[in-house]
Amino acid sequence: MFRILFNAPEIPGNTGNAIRLAAVTGTELHLVKPLGFDFEDAKLRRAGLDYHDLAVVTVHEDLDAAFRALGEGRVFAYSSEGSTVYTEIAYQPGDILMFGKESVGLSAADKAHPRVTDLVRLPMLQGRRSMNLANCASVVVFEAWRQHGFAHA
Repeated sequence: MFRILFNAPEIPGNTGNAIRLAAVTGTELHLVKPLGFDFEDAKLRRAGLDYHDLAVVTVHEDLDAAFRALGEGRVFAYSSEGSTVYTEIAYQPGDILMFGKESVGLSAADKAHPRVTDLVRLPMLQGRRSMNLANCASVVVFEAWRQHGFAHA
């Protein structure tokens, strides 16, 4: 129903957790190279437990290749600099939920990409830089899924 896009994820455990998230919610997980790990990484396998075969995971060479493969759909780019709060969006099936790498988030070019519909943030206390990547994706996916009555649950 929804599509998660991690642009250049660095930490295998976060991607492993996102694989579990995709498996239990019916979302697709799209990963854009370069990846900071390979799929044989023990931390990735451990975090994903036995959900790897239950999730739809696709790896793309670059962001433009990912957008071409994903086709139509609104793209929400999540950043602490976003002006729209994630709960203010009426999510639609096919929406693409894009997150950046753990160390620096999305680049300025990624946030300004012509496919980006809106720059979105998750509220945090003042003086805090960021949340964990997998946690952010979980919060957003469950809000989008909640808005659709947890369809297929």
